[in-house]
Amino acid sequence: MVKSHYDIIIIGAGAGGLNAALKAVELGKQVLLVEKFKPGGECTWAGCIPSKALIQIADEIHTAKKYGNIAIPSNVLNEVRRLTEEAHQGETVEILVGEGIEYLNGTARFEDANTIHVNNVSISADYFVISTGSSAFVPQIKGLDGINYLTNENVFTLTELPKSLIVVGAGAIGVELSQAFSRLGVQVKLVERAEHILIKEDSELSHRLENILVSEGVEVYTGFNAEEACEKELGVSLSIAKDGHKEVLQAEKILFALGRKPNINSLNLDDIGVVYTAKGVQVNEHMQTNIPHIYAVGDLVGPYMFSHMGAIQGKLAVSNAFNDNKDKMSDEYAWCTFTHPELARTGLTEEEAREKYGERIKVFTRGYKEVDRAVVDGKTNGFAKVICDLEGYVLGASILGERACEMLGEVQLIKTLHLPFSVLKDSIHPYPSYSELLLGLSKDASLA
Repeated sequence: MVKSHYDIIIIGAGAGGLNAALKAVELGKQVLLVEKFKPGGECTWAGCIPSKALIQIADEIHTAKKYGNIAIPSNVLNEVRRLTEEAHQGETVEILVGEGIEYLNGTARFEDANTIHVNNVSISADYFVISTGSSAFVPQIKGLDGINYLTNENVFTLTELPKSLIVVGAGAIGVELSQAFSRLGVQVKLVERAEHILIKEDSELSHRLENILVSEGVEVYTGFNAEEACEKELGVSLSIAKDGHKEVLQAEKILFALGRKPNINSLNLDDIGVVYTAKGVQVNEHMQTNIPHIYAVGDLVGPYMFSHMGAIQGKLAVSNAFNDNKDKMSDEYAWCTFTHPELARTGLTEEEAREKYGERIKVFTRGYKEVDRAVVDGKTNGFAKVICDLEGYVLGASILGERACEMLGEVQLIKTLHLPFSVLKDSIHPYPSYSELLLGLSKDASLA
């Protein structure tokens, strides 16, 4: 039975909301978690989990093809959905209630700054955490209204793999799905208006990854703008242009992966005076909005739309709500694009570091060809780069290669603890392992 008042109400049960709710229970608070769909949010149902399931299946098939002709199973997307449901079992309503969280399924809107309205019931709280996430951004392209296009929110509901696919947008989502579908036998055309894929990443490593995609059969069109879409008898066509040159691409399906937009409209924020922009709700370093007892976290606030960032923000927001000595959100961040090979990053790219520090940096690079484990595994197409200041402290790192995401965690720890990168060389690492790449880089740093 829902109460009329709680210590804290959390709106949205994605990564930010779930972690906020669990933190509130840990602090002994009465917490209500409101979600209009199902616990897990975009990550569980249309992002991290189904995409990684698809990527893993595609990788296994890609590897198997080295040893013979492999037929693509017809149940790939059904298996993705099964694995997604299996992963969801750790965050079901029953489990949340068992943890002491009161859960309400419905759409919440603010009646005033202290009260929300859900399912024809008004509920008040001392504090609120808004964690309603984001949804796929779809551009205003001529003809798009008449097309059944895909985004990450419906691509995993397909009953069968398309024969061909146009992917518009070469950020992490677009690149990951382009490679995965290509490995599953789909003819993929990837369109990006920037001059190379993954424009936010280190350009040297992005170009390396782009070459890998092309070598696997993905047709990459960089520097092209999408101008007009049209539905055809057997699929869709997309007109693209670059420097006056026009092309028309055709495929069975078209997928847009052009970023995210905050889910704000249903909250009634205007009436209660919460400040927001088209990019999301504005918060301070404590995750507070301009109304001190209302916090916001996750994709709704950014700037980094990753589940792990939302989770950290959610826990911090709840801690700050019940603590006069409020902590600041850390400026340490890391992420990974889960292609094969992976591209993982923390801190600044080399371009960003040179723009900020000029020549007052040291850049250390190594290829996977120098790592025995990579050689025997046949995974030598990787490359790592660590950028340090003149005192040897990590400003940023990018790793393209096998197990890059896990290895980056070691660099992230060194960076977060503010230790010189060279100290890593004194730590024993198992042989043969990919982490020897970091040992080599650390030894280079100690000699610089």
